[in-house]
Amino acid sequence: MFWAVAAVIAAAMLFDYTNGFHDAANAIATSVSTRALTPRVALLVAALGNFIGTHFGAKVASTVGSGLVTLPSGEASLGIVLAGVIGAIGWNLLTWYFGIPSSSTHALFGGLVGATLAGIWFGIEAKVQWNGLLEKVVYPMVLSPVVGFILGAIVMVAVMWIFRRGHPGKLNRGFRWAQTASAAAMSVGHGMQDAAKTMGIIVLALYVGGYQTDPKHIPGWVYYTSATVLALGTYAGGWRVIRTLGRKIIDLGPAEGFAAESVASSVLYYNALVLGAPISTTHTITSAIMGVGATKKLSAVRWGVAGNIVTAWVLTFPGAALISVLAYLVIRPLF
Repeated sequence: MFWAVAAVIAAAMLFDYTNGFHDAANAIATSVSTRALTPRVALLVAALGNFIGTHFGAKVASTVGSGLVTLPSGEASLGIVLAGVIGAIGWNLLTWYFGIPSSSTHALFGGLVGATLAGIWFGIEAKVQWNGLLEKVVYPMVLSPVVGFILGAIVMVAVMWIFRRGHPGKLNRGFRWAQTASAAAMSVGHGMQDAAKTMGIIVLALYVGGYQTDPKHIPGWVYYTSATVLALGTYAGGWRVIRTLGRKIIDLGPAEGFAAESVASSVLYYNALVLGAPISTTHTITSAIMGVGATKKLSAVRWGVAGNIVTAWVLTFPGAALISVLAYLVIRPLF
């Protein structure tokens, strides 16, 4: 049992690391593309923000650990969790290779659900909490990009109106400074959401492995370990995805970058602190960038690139689920 739990925790840490370099673009792509921050400074800001934000992600971790699937205690359940995490890692690496900003959040959920269904097929008394999945995952998955797009457009229009008489050069310099704060806010929001999902997986492993009786209790070491690994992964950078988010969707200026980051971080904070809903940071920032770009003119958004991203969003859940099913078939004899 000890080694089974250790294997799941190790896989969760690997997922946490890939999440960091895969989703680093969420926090810093706009700041880098507008030259508000140099790449390494931006990555450092993102890493520190992720570390801080992790410690405010308890509600999201609780949803991931106990609100999506129900697993009985024992090694067989740990095999399901391990296969689910492997599915998420596999999808993260695949989309990172092609530079597609897909959602690590939905990759993890897809992997967990796929592995659980595979376990049920083989007779394990597990259950997918479909109502919880619908309420905490599907609804936010659909609504957060829509909200991000609309708010991005509204905030950008407000910024253009408020500063309509300002000198372009001075405004650009001012918004570059403002982007330091908005990028930091985005990084903290990313930590609240994405490190918390890793914490939820570790707590789930500890619970089904018999190492704790409360499915919602998060030990202190889980906070610090998840935060540190996510920060290290973020600092490693994910340049393929950064180029897609920062340059290929629209040509961002400092004002547009500030508006997109401010909107995305606000949506992340509300869902993490108030609703406890584990939403996708990728979906939120990408849709905010699209909304900001659409205020110039619809043709300013490269809809072909945006379409490829949305296609990846749709495929993430089933794609990660399929990988997790294959992983479960391989590792099942060990559990």
